[in-house]
Amino acid sequence: MASQTPQPTLISVLTCPQCGAAEALDMPTDSCQWFHQCGTCGTVLRPRAGDCCVFCSYGSVACPPVQAGEGCCGS
Repeated sequence: MASQTPQPTLISVLTCPQCGAAEALDMPTDSCQWFHQCGTCGTVLRPRAGDCCVFCSYGSVACPPVQAGEGCCGS
């Protein structure tokens, strides 16, 4: 029996570092998401230094490419 690669988790909970609000969001599988505006306080989230996307910086789950061990969003 061949081993199967686990499917990535496609929903991540982003937590705003400014106000602490959390939103469950679908992650894109074909691109990075570099910006997200908090629906509660309006803060625009950007990746932290060394991260390529807001999910890697503020999400409960890293982006799909990182989960697959491919590097952050193709890098």
